[in-house]
Amino acid sequence: MRRELRVLLPVLLSVLLPVLQPGLLPAVHAQPASPKPGQILIGGTVPDEATKAALLQKVHELYGPDIVADRIAIGAVSMPAGWTSYVQRLIAPNLKLVSKGQLKIDGNNVSIRGEVANEAQRQQIASDMATSLNPTYTVNNGLRVSAVEQEVLDDALGRRIIEFESGKAVIRPSGQAILDEMAAALQKVKNKKVEVIGHTDNTGLRDTNLALSLARAEAVRSYLAARSIDAARIMASGQGPDRPVVENSTAEGRARNRRIEFRVAD
Repeated sequence: MRRELRVLLPVLLSVLLPVLQPGLLPAVHAQPASPKPGQILIGGTVPDEATKAALLQKVHELYGPDIVADRIAIGAVSMPAGWTSYVQRLIAPNLKLVSKGQLKIDGNNVSIRGEVANEAQRQQIASDMATSLNPTYTVNNGLRVSAVEQEVLDDALGRRIIEFESGKAVIRPSGQAILDEMAAALQKVKNKKVEVIGHTDNTGLRDTNLALSLARAEAVRSYLAARSIDAARIMASGQGPDRPVVENSTAEGRARNRRIEFRVAD
């Protein structure tokens, strides 16, 4: 059996850790991932405790131990000669340039995905990885440059919350004022398609929250269409409570998680 390691990289601090629901694809013998918002996941299966300790130490040195969620399991797996040393070289400072991504090492196959600020970073990170490994390894560069259009939308929304009537998909006047500004920003991204994503806190039933988040996203879509934004450019979806940006343990945290997100579609 091959061994596999996966590290989920953080999102940029400027968009609040994390903007996407943290999660890791299941690895053999690994426990399901259930990190707190903002944590970095490292998961997979290694043959012994020494290998696990060495890898965790590198991740802790890079990001700090307080935000690292350990999902590494011990199991009957084999690995190429010198594998641990090579993986430690991959856990390098330039990983901190990657947002919303994942580093995956499966035997001799390495893949990196996520967002970086520019094309130079995209090429340099993959090049540094390739040169730190021996020729038996292959590196798949799945990095992409962060879209300028996304920055336009993020800047327009800032950290403001589009508020709705409690338990309803009715946009409050304060939310309408924000959406008027978002309509102007959407005009700047020209013909790009944009996904409007509704989110809720974790109060109540998940299915109810999923339906409410979708209804609110649809309400935003309709409001923007009434402000001369082509409805065909806007997709609506609801994530319910599944992608919090902070803990739901306080009223302030729950308020921040009840939000509308705008994402430029790939």
